[in-house]
Amino acid sequence: MLKVKGIHTFYGLSHILFDVSLEVSRGEIACLLGRNGAGKSTTIKSIMGLTPPRQGTIEFKGETITGKQPYQLVRLGIGYVPDDRRVFADLTVGENLEISERSSGALLMWDRESVYDFFPALRHIDSRKGGVLSGGEQQMLTIARALVTNPEFLLLDEPTEGLAPMVVKVLEEQIRRLRDKGLTVLLAEQNQKAALRLSDRGYIIDNGVIRYHGNIEDLRDNEEIRKKYLLV
Repeated sequence: MLKVKGIHTFYGLSHILFDVSLEVSRGEIACLLGRNGAGKSTTIKSIMGLTPPRQGTIEFKGETITGKQPYQLVRLGIGYVPDDRRVFADLTVGENLEISERSSGALLMWDRESVYDFFPALRHIDSRKGGVLSGGEQQMLTIARALVTNPEFLLLDEPTEGLAPMVVKVLEEQIRRLRDKGLTVLLAEQNQKAALRLSDRGYIIDNGVIRYHGNIEDLRDNEEIRKKYLLV
């Protein structure tokens, strides 16, 4: 469904990603693991068109999307959950969702009512402003806001960062349910335990280079590679 082929991404003169390639097949959760600053978020932003790569190509459902604007990618069916959440602090939960809603031709349609069924906690805080929500509530809202754009593919950037273990457990279950509902997910995570529980395929990035890729069972069993690239 998604193919990233040999991308090189820069911030100004700084070369951040070096020949990064990865694939995500329809209906799976793939994880991109790495330490803080390894290049996970830059990879996600490169796919989403926020930091377009200078070299390499990105394909979505067989179409080359390299260089397309983020709004164009949303129209093609890609949803994005940023690592810093970016909820609109002065808008209520309901208003945050309302301004993001987008119809599509998909059989499964997400709207405010369906995301409230999916995240019942949000229904109870519909009139609460985004700026006063807890970290877990903001993360649920950010995912819900992406869902109401009705994506086929979801980019999740560090969804468990800064959350309490109990909240992480709930969020894991919800991400798993998204796959069961037909969404394909690329999950960038520093929390390897959560990612290994959720994913079907794994990649490890370090200093902007993909150091490992394979199925999740092999990655779970390969303690040496995880110690080398993931332990702080």
